[in-house]
Amino acid sequence: MRQAAWLSLIVPFLTNLAPAEDNWPNWRGPHRVGVSKSTNLPTHWSESQNIVWKTPLPSWSGASPIIWGDRIFIASPSDPDAGQAPVTRRFPRVRRSTAGGRDLLLLCINKRDGSVIWEKKLASDNQQYGKQNMSSPSPVTDGKHVWALTGTGVLTAFDMDGKKLWAHNLQEDYGDFGLQWGYASSPLLYDGKVIVEVLHGARTQNPSYLVAFDGVSGKVAWQIERKTDATRECPDAYTTPALIEHKGRVELIISGADYVTSHDPATGKELWRAAGLNPRGRGNYRVVASPVAIDGLVYCPSRKRPLLALRVGGSGDVTDSHLAWKLEERWGPDVPTPACDGKYLYIVGDNGSVACVDPKSGKIIWGPERTEIGTVSASPLLADGKLYITNENATTTVLAAGPKFEVLATNRLDDDYTISSIAVSGSQLFVRTSAHLVCIGESTP
Repeated sequence: MRQAAWLSLIVPFLTNLAPAEDNWPNWRGPHRVGVSKSTNLPTHWSESQNIVWKTPLPSWSGASPIIWGDRIFIASPSDPDAGQAPVTRRFPRVRRSTAGGRDLLLLCINKRDGSVIWEKKLASDNQQYGKQNMSSPSPVTDGKHVWALTGTGVLTAFDMDGKKLWAHNLQEDYGDFGLQWGYASSPLLYDGKVIVEVLHGARTQNPSYLVAFDGVSGKVAWQIERKTDATRECPDAYTTPALIEHKGRVELIISGADYVTSHDPATGKELWRAAGLNPRGRGNYRVVASPVAIDGLVYCPSRKRPLLALRVGGSGDVTDSHLAWKLEERWGPDVPTPACDGKYLYIVGDNGSVACVDPKSGKIIWGPERTEIGTVSASPLLADGKLYITNENATTTVLAAGPKFEVLATNRLDDDYTISSIAVSGSQLFVRTSAHLVCIGESTP
């Protein structure tokens, strides 16, 4: 009896001490730069090869799966055929004929076998804006709680068993969203706070802002206006915040609305800002690809060009003083966020082109080179000496990472619409297609 009681206490403790690379706690992974240190990841797969399990999902989404221990959390609209009220669609000129069902859900899935552990409703009023619906933000977890944000502005906290802890409706608290293509930023977790950015202005006069909530209580820790003089569609950003620690100072990086800004994550106070995302003053320079922060530099895409590399650690206006280099090639990224391990920066274009750049100097090492023909919306994954690039046809090109362009494999799944980025846990990949979550791993005898 004593032994059983002792085990009941120690097993959860050991579970929480799982190796960091077994967990994928937020969009772009534990390092927030699209990089995993996992090894023995699969290079080849198909519908008949290296599929561990394949779980049906209610609908399609841009939200990536996040993973902690044996639990996967994934956001989704409800099943469009489940009898809900019709969905309002906007800008439907995309390959998907429906935004999914009316409700927005959070699913918890067993990593071992793909079974659904629990499912919770987050909000209603799902809509389609271009190629995304209102489930695009990826959840975030610390292994004890999971936080999910919808494109309708509802932020909800749960424990790992699906018990609802608290919720906030950002549109009710701070005004209606006004983005041309719908809200899509994922929340960021730091020091017990859930940090959310709302950068908008194309369809509203409400100010853009950053807000942080205490992750456990849901109380507002701080909220500040994120100022900009951007006009027309340019105030809109679909980016997710980045974090970087440099010389003992932690900086929260926000990119969009014609500026890159750094903030103190404890208070939201702006530390520095740099112009240059929209040097020609065009009216349609919304920003989709998120900033990547590593080794004292922040890489900030705009609308294909320019891509700015900025040194952190500044104060005030650092537009000129902290610009490390600038890339102004026409093949720069628009939707996919680059991946960087500090040694190489990999830039993927919407058409599937890819280039390798020296992150310190901006020198192009190779590329752009073509991968499988098709539009790319998912962000690339860098892991196990390989670069994974998944296009909207659920086809993943696997390249050798490093200073030479080499295609290792082209892997196809039988699905028709994939805009979610790959997640990693242990030696397995998790790919979200339009209808399934697919666990991929090397087969063993």
